[in-house]
Amino acid sequence: MNFPVPGFFDPTTAENIFMVPYEQRFAEALAWRKKHNLHTAARDGLRVGLLLIDVQNTFCLPTGQLYVAGQSGRGAVEDSIRTAEFIYREIGNISKIYCTMDTHELMQIFHRSFWVDDAGNHPNPATTIAVGDVLSGKWLVNPAMAGNILGSAAQHVGLQKFALHYVEALAKKGRYQLMVWPHHAILGGADHALVSLVHEAVFFHAVTRQSRPGLEVKGGNPLTENYSVLSPEVLETNDGMAIAQRNVKFIQMLLDNDILIIGGQAKSHCVAWTIHDLLTDIKAKDPKLAEKVYLLEDCTSPVVIPGVYDFTPDAEKAFTDFVAAGMHLVKSSDPLETWKGVTL
Repeated sequence: MNFPVPGFFDPTTAENIFMVPYEQRFAEALAWRKKHNLHTAARDGLRVGLLLIDVQNTFCLPTGQLYVAGQSGRGAVEDSIRTAEFIYREIGNISKIYCTMDTHELMQIFHRSFWVDDAGNHPNPATTIAVGDVLSGKWLVNPAMAGNILGSAAQHVGLQKFALHYVEALAKKGRYQLMVWPHHAILGGADHALVSLVHEAVFFHAVTRQSRPGLEVKGGNPLTENYSVLSPEVLETNDGMAIAQRNVKFIQMLLDNDILIIGGQAKSHCVAWTIHDLLTDIKAKDPKLAEKVYLLEDCTSPVVIPGVYDFTPDAEKAFTDFVAAGMHLVKSSDPLETWKGVTL
């Protein structure tokens, strides 16, 4: 059963940062539950999880440092509107919402301050750093990083060796080359927060269904990228020391759902690699588990930097592979009960 979208929902605010009137929404959610005779999510016979990947201001607002415009230029804004509408319409079917949050600090391996050239200049945003760039000395680890990250300036040589190991590890795994991203999702900043329109819908769902949202933070390790919420890009140093680990607990939490729906930003990066890592675990456990995963194709967009990169083909190739493995591509506008393999 689809539910109406509440009257307070205003899609024109999708590009705005606003304070959600929590007490007012709390009261409205209680009334909504009573009016539509909704039971608590704990009583759901079919567990439906909604995973929203990095639906944050930095990616979803045109003023965001890493706005995911897609090819239309309106990508993440329109995705946010459709995502919020989907939550309201399917509020009686969605058992739990999980929100991942890309979370960074200034001094990380993919930010400008980590790298310098031989004149001490930092790379510009959107610079890619390949194995050859590190071997040739085109890009060097900023000497200040050793003291800030490792606690001792004397470890600069070791950090330089790690940097070479890092870009080599990315190449061996067939991942994207290391890219220097604009500063984004900085912990404590307004750009780090969930986009207000979606956050409001998540809050309303939590009250209405008495279901605590899951907030999963990722990306704070200074020595590795973390596109996927399920696993950092590189797990070990050049000496075989562990620097990070796969998020096994969260993987199992997601797979405990009978139906898992996925949307968010960006389709070509954090969404694609999260699904890729989830699929890796699924194949190891039982390939048929892929059939419980549904991808909201109209609630995610690829990274497009005009004149620099267009990752649309990468995103489309990844999603084609996911469908071939048994996952489903669906539209948020189609009722859940009409999706292939879903019986509510």
